[in-house]
Amino acid sequence: SCVLEKNLSDMPPDEAAKYCEANNVQSALPKIIKTGFSAINLIYFFTAGPDEVKCWQIRRLTKAPQAAGAIHTDFEKGFICAEVMKFEDLKELGTESAVKAAGKYKQEGKTYVVQDGDIIFFKFNVSGGGKK
Repeated sequence: SCVLEKNLSDMPPDEAAKYCEANNVQSALPKIIKTGFSAINLIYFFTAGPDEVKCWQIRRLTKAPQAAGAIHTDFEKGFICAEVMKFEDLKELGTESAVKAAGKYKQEGKTYVVQDGDIIFFKFNVSGGGKK
């Protein structure tokens, strides 16, 4: 119900989780968000570095260079490849190294269609040439 969602949103996350467990209820918000994204033809992909993980939204069927362009236009212009692992593989195996060791870390080219939940490291090169 809306009242439940409002109450949960007013609680700190750990308190909300305890409340849900104690009362055998769960928030419908994740399902609402997922359904909404699907209805408007959007998916998520992630980028990660030493300091942060970022979630990006793109249209379903977007190819890797255009997904890179959602981050910065230079990434699309100088796209070389996308190194991709699946979120589910990382969750199951625990580390990027384990994903690589299992052969589930892939290098993809310009025709790769980004999948919902991909974790991507984009390689690109933009020369500093230009007009003088």
